[in-house]
Amino acid sequence: MKLITAVIKPFRLDDVRNALAEVGVQGMTVTEVKGFGRQRGHTELYRGAEYVVDFLPKVKLEIAVGDELAERAIEAIVESARTGKVGDGKIFVVDLGQVVRIRTGEIGEQAI
Repeated sequence: MKLITAVIKPFRLDDVRNALAEVGVQGMTVTEVKGFGRQRGHTELYRGAEYVVDFLPKVKLEIAVGDELAERAIEAIVESARTGKVGDGKIFVVDLGQVVRIRTGEIGEQAI
């Protein structure tokens, strides 16, 4: 089992969610986050004053999938989140040792 964590641009969320549903992902956790990478933020003008915005709004997706679905899920995220511009995001993949569904006590891939 894998835990896929993707940090993407907020306006790409619906496209990513639809692409993941098409490959068979049944659930995910979405969190609004702020951060920066190579783009290092930007400056904005507000009432005549210039402000540096260091942290840009992003969306973090956390998806637990079985090993056989992991590669297809990653490809779906990459294809649907890509704009070709700096700041498209990152995907992190880690192994999951154990998953337990609290309601039923199911363990492993049945709990996903």
